[in-house]
Amino acid sequence: MALRTRLTEALDIKVPIVLAPMGFAAGGRLAAAVTAGGGLGLIGGGYGDADWLDREFAAAGNARVGCGFITWSMAKQPELLDHVLAHAPAAVMLSFGDPAPFAARIRAAGSRIICQVQTMAHARAALACGADIIVAQGTEAGGHGAVRAGMTLVPEVADLLARESPDTLLVAAGGIADGRGLAASLMLGADGVLIGSRLWASPECLIHPNHQKAALGRDGDATIRQTAADIARGYDWPEEFTGRVLRTEFIARWHGHETEHRAVARPEYLAAVAEGRTDEVGVFIGEAIGLMHDVIPAAEIVVRIGEEAEALLRGRAACMLA
Repeated sequence: MALRTRLTEALDIKVPIVLAPMGFAAGGRLAAAVTAGGGLGLIGGGYGDADWLDREFAAAGNARVGCGFITWSMAKQPELLDHVLAHAPAAVMLSFGDPAPFAARIRAAGSRIICQVQTMAHARAALACGADIIVAQGTEAGGHGAVRAGMTLVPEVADLLARESPDTLLVAAGGIADGRGLAASLMLGADGVLIGSRLWASPECLIHPNHQKAALGRDGDATIRQTAADIARGYDWPEEFTGRVLRTEFIARWHGHETEHRAVARPEYLAAVAEGRTDEVGVFIGEAIGLMHDVIPAAEIVVRIGEEAEALLRGRAACMLA
């Protein structure tokens, strides 16, 4: 018997797993693979590039996928939303900014509205704009986030939804890489999970294998929240959000010395990212690396996590309640 939650029923999926729309990493192949495994894949719209988005939707083929945006960045080029809506995405996820200016257009296009939140204030703003699904992201997550831990944020948002909007679905994010994380999230009140780092370690991900190899050789202590990598890339993120990355030589050199670091040449930095020179860049990855040990196909990851969670929920419950 497969896991069945409100999320699987609402999205017509087999496993309550959604791919985190990781910028520059979650392309069409990865999104399609997650959907093929029984979850829902989201293409990472990131900072917005219409040509790139067209290519990645094409790479997804006929798979049912959605797309995610860094909301504060999309606000600078709002036409990108209509560009993506023309691809008829199953859902559009908005993260790190006010979702209100975009919600009505997403709803009118027939796509589900997913809002990722990091605080209770964010959660209330998502409810106010009519989000169908709220993703409560803990600070354990790779990439950008804030300071609330998922263990308390998820049930607190669950309580808010139970009181004020019981039809709104809840998805947990941050540090979830196996069936234990999925099972625990369901017990905390979530209807499913959003997974980034574990699916980052797949051959379909748009990431250099050198970065994957370096991350999989470390544990969760080897990550840190910082701003140096964004400064090097030329992105001016809102102060409340930092990015969790692997502790590399680049991070050791520039974390805490960001003012001096502004002189780093962006083209050279981006070349190092593309060429897999891990120690010269900040590799966005979460604390879940300590739970990850291999690079395997994304569909297999989704199936495996679903099966592990089902076995845990069935076996542990029977054992503890006997």
